[in-house]
Amino acid sequence: MTYNEVLTAARGQMGPCKACPVCDGRACRNTVPGPGAKGVGDVAIRNYSAWQNVRVNMDTICESGEPDTTLEMFGHSYRIPVFAGPVGAMQLHYGTKYTDLEYNDILVPACHDAGILAFTGDGTNPAVMVGACKAVKANGGFGIPTVKPWDAGTIAEKMALVRATGAFAVAMDIDAAGLPFLKNLNPPAGSKTVEELRGIIADAKVPFIIKGVMTARGAQKAVEAGASAIVISNHGGRVLDQVPATAEVLPEIAEAVNGRCKILVDGGIRTGVDVFKALALGADAVLIARPFVNAIYGAGAEGVQVYVDKLAGELADTMSMCGAHSLAEITRNMVRV
Repeated sequence: MTYNEVLTAARGQMGPCKACPVCDGRACRNTVPGPGAKGVGDVAIRNYSAWQNVRVNMDTICESGEPDTTLEMFGHSYRIPVFAGPVGAMQLHYGTKYTDLEYNDILVPACHDAGILAFTGDGTNPAVMVGACKAVKANGGFGIPTVKPWDAGTIAEKMALVRATGAFAVAMDIDAAGLPFLKNLNPPAGSKTVEELRGIIADAKVPFIIKGVMTARGAQKAVEAGASAIVISNHGGRVLDQVPATAEVLPEIAEAVNGRCKILVDGGIRTGVDVFKALALGADAVLIARPFVNAIYGAGAEGVQVYVDKLAGELADTMSMCGAHSLAEITRNMVRV
């Protein structure tokens, strides 16, 4: 199948999502539940548009050769610097075709087979984390379970599940504090102090990724807490209206972190060219979420392979045309903002 055939097959299968040719947040503006953004609904649109405002600098006066798109991180190698982002509440947002468990059962092994890995989601149903951890364990720990910022006791229980999977990293989407189902819980859930995060990270005993960082100060606090990596993310605009695009804050956050932890970024990244831009602006890798939903709803595991192949080809082509032979050679002067 081609990627366009995958999208065509996905249409009509995804609840309110229209599986648009370009997933830019416009057709689903202000549709929550659904894939859209909160409030006026322009954050998802801004995420996408900000990457289009970054242009690549072509330079083919260089040594010829096949570019190496391989990423090394957390002791493992990946075909490209792309991870599938965590997605949850599938039936609430994308119709009845798949439950969270069924989605992860396809996503995790399909990403493994395609040479990348998947972050898995979390939810109010305890079976979601149990199922995600089973999928990660069945694939040799090749996946990153993502835990919501619950109360301390619930987090400890979920971390025990994660450790049993053999996963070589774990994440927390700290920005999920803005999701309605986390508010007004007893015991309280939501935002965490540096001290609270430091204890959670120490208990995890594997590299810890904090997802949902949007300021240089937030990144510094994540480093202080002991994070091995951060994900620059505004949760697709689903937790707070009128925030900046992730591409807009990436350079200043990368400067503030200054190599003290790995930097990942998500939000509106759709092509291998976008991946190149993100690395040039200071990221080590990217997360992409919604297009993997389209891929699975359109063609299951084959859809994931088709999309990863597309990203890999686009990234390699951009590297070749900009004079980068490896990811390490992608530098800030290869893009124009």
